[in-house]
Amino acid sequence: MNEELIKRAYELRSRGFTTGEIADELNVSKDTARWLILQVTGKKMEEGTQKAPVDFAINWKNLGSSSARMMHVSAAMADLALDYGDVEVVVGITVSGVPFATMMAEIIDADITVFHPIKHRKEEDARGAISSNFASVEGKKVVIVDDVITSGRTVKEAINILNDLGANPLCAVVLIDKKGIDEIEGVPVASLIRVSRLG
Repeated sequence: MNEELIKRAYELRSRGFTTGEIADELNVSKDTARWLILQVTGKKMEEGTQKAPVDFAINWKNLGSSSARMMHVSAAMADLALDYGDVEVVVGITVSGVPFATMMAEIIDADITVFHPIKHRKEEDARGAISSNFASVEGKKVVIVDDVITSGRTVKEAINILNDLGANPLCAVVLIDKKGIDEIEGVPVASLIRVSRLG
């Protein structure tokens, strides 16, 4: 499995993907993506970090390749979101959170906007940003949507940006929680699937 992931990480890097984009595409943490890339280049990260980071690679292609399956899963995620109140705007985290967010917004009759996390930005001083091409979040009750939560950094970043813009984040809803996170910055995290490591 590692060899296949290393190969895919190399292919994505050679196509110009950033480390954050590679992490999203492979559904692994950014640290794991960095480790995979370094395996190809033969470079060492730091002394003592040659072992692969503890992580789970998630492949949800069977879900993502079917709009009908995506709609059913999005309906379940929308149902989870409504447990936290009336949602006015659904915030999809690029890239993989956007399809779920789009369908969820349709199901619960809410507006939609898109969040671009810093891990997708190349500028040194970049911050995550809400797209200006979609709904405004100012003064609105919002739900944040992503496919997989690994460390919680991206959701934390989205919460902070949304708070700065005067939004009221009700919850974050994800398909898979790889870390077992209950809340971030006081905002509840709800997941359809939670992965737990034993031992």
